[in-house]
Amino acid sequence: MASTHGTGYPPAGTDLTADVAVTGGGIVGLCTAWELVRAGLDVVVLEADRVAAGVTGYTTAKLTSLHGLGYARLESQHGADKAGLYALSQQDAVERTATLCAQLDIDADLERAPAYTYAEDANRAGEIRDEAEAARRAGLDASFVTETELPFPVSGAVRVAGQLQFHPRKFLLALAEKFVAAGGRIHERSRVTALHDGSRCRLSTESGATVEARDAVIATHYPVFDRTLLFTRLKPRRELVIAAPVPSDAAPMGMYLSPEDRVRSVRSAPYDEGRRLLIVTGESFEPGAGDVRQRFARLDTWARERMPGFSEADSTYRWAAQDNDSSDHLPYVGHAHPGTQHVYVATGFGGWGMSNGVMAGRLLAAHITGGARPAWTDLYDPRRLPRVSETAELAKFQAAVARHFVGDRLHTSHADSVNDIPPGSGAVVRLEGRRCAVYRDESGHACVLSARCSHLGCLVQFNDAERVWECPCHGSRFATDGSVLHGPAVRPLEPREIRGPGDGQG
Repeated sequence: MASTHGTGYPPAGTDLTADVAVTGGGIVGLCTAWELVRAGLDVVVLEADRVAAGVTGYTTAKLTSLHGLGYARLESQHGADKAGLYALSQQDAVERTATLCAQLDIDADLERAPAYTYAEDANRAGEIRDEAEAARRAGLDASFVTETELPFPVSGAVRVAGQLQFHPRKFLLALAEKFVAAGGRIHERSRVTALHDGSRCRLSTESGATVEARDAVIATHYPVFDRTLLFTRLKPRRELVIAAPVPSDAAPMGMYLSPEDRVRSVRSAPYDEGRRLLIVTGESFEPGAGDVRQRFARLDTWARERMPGFSEADSTYRWAAQDNDSSDHLPYVGHAHPGTQHVYVATGFGGWGMSNGVMAGRLLAAHITGGARPAWTDLYDPRRLPRVSETAELAKFQAAVARHFVGDRLHTSHADSVNDIPPGSGAVVRLEGRRCAVYRDESGHACVLSARCSHLGCLVQFNDAERVWECPCHGSRFATDGSVLHGPAVRPLEPREIRGPGDGQG
């Protein structure tokens, strides 16, 4: 975000028609739109804020077919054939991105690099070896190694060569320009609030403008329309990211991931003469879990203790990424629900949105154009029925939602009064019998909102590091003024009024 220019595509001010309306301007939306406009279709992209500035703008940008310890699990749960299709689709996305950059002359800081999944604990070496063997059976050029370029020993690692790391904003901003030049339309600041699904789709925007299209694609990371019912099979999570410029010789060129220490991910990216940006990710947690500052502190300590050069860096970037895990560990890409022929969705990427976003763009375009569908089409079909082995995971997902929906209402308020909230912080406070989300700015002024998420009514929690309200049930996020930052919510938190000073509440 800091190293690319902003965008200024106009909002949707009048009613529009198109062959296809794409809701969401991240990697899925823009890749899908590009594939469709190449096929000669009239396509409009509707983005709630700015393109490539939401989840995609804050990714760590690994573009790889090696996904942690995924292949052993896929083989166990779905069989070797489906694990092979998954590998084939992911590597196809890696090569498709390289091809697009070459064909369209896009400078996206593309670098070929090996990807690793490693463990330091000797007790996990067998697990790593099993993953290498499963990945190799799935068709990847995977090997088990015990030596890496990391500045500390590992007990074992899976290595897959020829993967990619890149600058996703440079890639997508250029792709957006190519899309518009080819006749496509992009409308920013045009949040879609409703979708009518029929023989023709009709989308309503926050401004009142409507878009009518033959087909509609929901590319909003988490589906913003509940009719898909995928919210019962998705679990949101966040991970923290810190990055700092370090001397080039102190930066690893490979991409590394470990399931240990609440997940740790390391890679580097071009920065300036003689330095690379060292990016460290980890501390996976559910939105609204709290203690985000402490989580940042743990990640920062790990980076400074384990990665030479990080502690001497003169500046550090900090942000967070959000992902959705599916109950069967496979994305949902295709028809949004069994009753539709014209509404499509892509979600549940499990932290691997770059390769899955490119994959989804090609797969959705094949659906919509009627072209030859890839061999992995059925693998990702959102209409697939839950497997028996998925029951426990589904129950766990829904138990977590029920715990927040009911349990959070039984707990005492997080603060006794507005005056108890330190300036620059927020808390849930019971005011006049209702729980309110209250943020006090640095001057002490309080912004009071309903604490009920406008999606399905769970109570929001305050993120003390990012200063936002988060829904722990489905991952919606709101600014301190209540405006929507991240769906599935499409409406802001409702404002609340409180009595003045002297009533003991603020």
